[in-house]
Parts: sequence; structure tokens; C-alpha cells
Amino acid sequence: MAAHQKQDFIQPASFAFDADSMVQVDKHIAKYPAGRQASAVLPLLDLAQRQMGRITGSAWVSIAAMDEIGRILDMPPIRVYEVATFYLMFNMAPVGKFHLQLCTTTPCWLRGSDDIVQACRDVTGIKGWKENSADGLFTMTEVECVGACVNAPILQVNDDFYEDMDSERTKALLESLKRGVVPKFGSMTGRQTSAPDGGPTTLLFEKAE
Repeated sequence: MAAHQKQDFIQPASFAFDADSMVQVDKHIAKYPAGRQASAVLPLLDLAQRQMGRITGSAWVSIAAMDEIGRILDMPPIRVYEVATFYLMFNMAPVGKFHLQLCTTTPCWLRGSDDIVQACRDVTGIKGWKENSADGLFTMTEVECVGACVNAPILQVNDDFYEDMDSERTKALLESLKRGVVPKFGSMTGRQTSAPDGGPTTLLFEKAE
């Protein structure tokens, strides 16, 4: 467990993949030759996290889940822990219903990610990183580049990218989430995919036959 995460929660005593997840577990393992099933560790960690989110409302990977993955894949538990703690997409502690993943690397920073961070803190009351809001709705995490630099700054909420954000758009998004309304993801300025601001400048019409 990373040093900056607080161990102020109870680890479940056990974990088992449910029937729906086991179908996917078997499919992932079948992709690899005999003796190479450890290659399925990443998708199984993702399945465990999504199952936790589906069942409990908090998408994270418990020690019991990692131990079960190690058993299924015939891996020492420490090897599963090493993989899970290396990647930012796996949460080692319970997170809120809405996981706010804020990119603060250079392209987003140049486009105002500091304002996005402050807006999130103002609305949620969260002071640091990897912390949950008092109402349990939000968790804030600082992440590396999410690969959508052209539409920076980006605020990722769970699996969805909200693009072309600013302070006011961020606050409006979070207030909407508080009300239980999840806005459509994508560009918040109406940008067409990754076209320039103001719309595309090429391929504006089809060639006549």
C-alpha cells in the first residue's frame, strides 16, 4: 500500500468472483497458453475492482481479492500486489461513488488544471489527494497524462472523460453529480471530437460524384 493512502478502513475477510465475473475470468485466462495464465492478472484485477463497485458502490481492490486472483492464476500473492500497486487505475482503498481523476501534467497544467483542482476542492471539501468527501460521494486522485491532451484540461470521472474544462464547468458538473444527474461526457465546449475550437477547417463537404 502506498505511503500516502490512509489505512482507516476494514479489509474484507474474503472475496470471490460472482457468476458474471467468472465468465469473464475464464475468457481472459483462455487467451494465454498453459503455464502463462499469470498474464491475465491485469484484466482480473479490473474485474475484481468493477465487481466491488457494482456490489458495494465503491470500486476498489481488496487484499482478499488480490489473494483470490493469485490463487486462481497460481501466482504468489506478492506478485499480484506488485502489479496492483504499480498501476494508478487500481484503487487500494475504498473510493467514492464518483472518482475524480485529475490530470495535472504539462498539457493540462498549461490549460488551467490548477483551476480544475481548486474547483473540485471547493465543491467537495476534499483537502488532499486520495481522500474521500465527507458525504462519501467523491474521491480526488492526481493522475498522470490520460492521453487526451488536445482537449485539455481533462477531468476523468470514473471511466468518463470530461474535456475542455474550466472552473465554472467543473463546479457545474460536480453539483449535477451531487443531484444524481450524470451529464454527457466529452467536450464541455461542444468541440467536435478533437477538432479545433470553432469547428473543423478541412473536409467540410463531400466531393460531388
